[in-house]
Amino acid sequence: MSARSLNWLKFGGLVALAFALGLLFAGLLDLPTRSSAQEAVAGGRTVIAPVAAPALPQAKPLQDLSDAFASVADAVRPSVVYIKASRTEKTADRRLPPGMEQFFPRVRQKPEFEQGSGSGFIVSQDGYILTNNHVVENAQNVRVRLLDRREFDATVVGTDPNTDVAVLKINAQGLKPLALGNSDNEKIGEWVLAIGNPLGEGLTFTVTSGIISAKGRSLAGLQRSNMSISDFIQTDAAINPGNSGGPLVNVRGEVIGINSAIASETGFNVGYGFAIPINLVKNVMTQLITEGKVHRAALGVSIQDADINDAQYVGLKDIHGVVVKDIPDGNSAAKAAGIEAGDVIISVDGKPVERVGQLQQEIGFRKPGDVVQVEVARKGGVRKTIAVKLQPLQDLKDTAQADQDQADSDEAANPSSTGAAVSKLGVTVQPVTGQVAQELNLPSTIRGLIVTDVTPGGPSFQTLFAPDQGGPDIITSIEGKPVRTEADLRNVLKSYKAGDIITAQVYNPRGQSRRIERIRLGGEQSH
Repeated sequence: MSARSLNWLKFGGLVALAFALGLLFAGLLDLPTRSSAQEAVAGGRTVIAPVAAPALPQAKPLQDLSDAFASVADAVRPSVVYIKASRTEKTADRRLPPGMEQFFPRVRQKPEFEQGSGSGFIVSQDGYILTNNHVVENAQNVRVRLLDRREFDATVVGTDPNTDVAVLKINAQGLKPLALGNSDNEKIGEWVLAIGNPLGEGLTFTVTSGIISAKGRSLAGLQRSNMSISDFIQTDAAINPGNSGGPLVNVRGEVIGINSAIASETGFNVGYGFAIPINLVKNVMTQLITEGKVHRAALGVSIQDADINDAQYVGLKDIHGVVVKDIPDGNSAAKAAGIEAGDVIISVDGKPVERVGQLQQEIGFRKPGDVVQVEVARKGGVRKTIAVKLQPLQDLKDTAQADQDQADSDEAANPSSTGAAVSKLGVTVQPVTGQVAQELNLPSTIRGLIVTDVTPGGPSFQTLFAPDQGGPDIITSIEGKPVRTEADLRNVLKSYKAGDIITAQVYNPRGQSRRIERIRLGGEQSH
């Protein structure tokens, strides 16, 4: 036998030996011939063998969070309601052309039927329900459905358009009210759930999750009047049409807000939902249940959140407080007490004031006639506490028609863009002439310098406005000194250098409104 043949025989023997040893060890160890995920045949049927879940200790916190969400949803959903509101509007008769009545009977238009839906939640065992005003506004019939499918006619106990809150009442047994939390204690970043009926009948009692994205949001597009709420909670929990009036709850199952609105160009959720803080709602709800309406008090001022210029002007170490932009003519409790335009309100009865919404709540739900201690900050670090006897809250006059009347004369009244450039302010101005005053219908007390142009990015950019930007603004005084000519203005400004902050008194003919503006001066430019 050749050496080559002998080598092949040795190799074959080794392979056979390895195979035999493999079978022996498989038998000893009782290894499966199929994996647990493979199919098996039992009684002629194909069966998938069960697979045990993997042990993942790191996932336990997520499982706990998931279980917590499920528990909150189970606890809250029975207290959420689906609301249908409807009304029928009668329309005027539609008649045929004169002379044709003898040939045709009178044609009548059918009454128009409107129906909408929204959400709400139970707040008492005897049937009181909270929702949004806009869900039931002008409704003639309101119907409420519970999670257990029972339905009831509801009575509208009271509504408050300025906070967009409404209280309903149903006669039902076995109701489970929700606990109302403390929205002031909730923090940005905390988990929340929104429960409601997005998009109507098909998606009732839906639960979505997210976090508190921000607090104290002021949204001009959601305000119906100058007294409307400006203290929304922002959340990224999905909120869509139909969610309005439903609860926003924390992980303890407490209501911290009423879901009210979304910010979206499409009308559907894009991650920006807004809820009315429950602490504000509690005040409104109590008054609506006990009196059927809400009574509010006011200081009698026009206000805005203080900015960096306001804070530095009055010597605040950080930016907070509310600046008094104007004190309207007429009876003003603030003016009578000694508060001045330009004051920064920093506390009420010793409680710090951070923003407009906070001040609105602190003052608005007092009673007219109550006396509050208002601390203000003034130029140069001056602090003063002023006792103010609150007045009943009244809307500022409606300027919609005035705006339209003013717009009709804009073309004639708009001054030309020529005038004197004032680089320290970053504006071009010209004096108010008798003709311009007449065309703009200015009060006899309003004279000054018309802003005809504003330098983009300059000191007054987006603070003062030219005719094509919503103006023309009229500067009536600087630091309390009247300015009617370019010389007046330059004479006042020569005492200040670049970087100094000045207070300008401004009048806007379109809105027929006054305001103060704080402007950080720029440098002089050579001509």
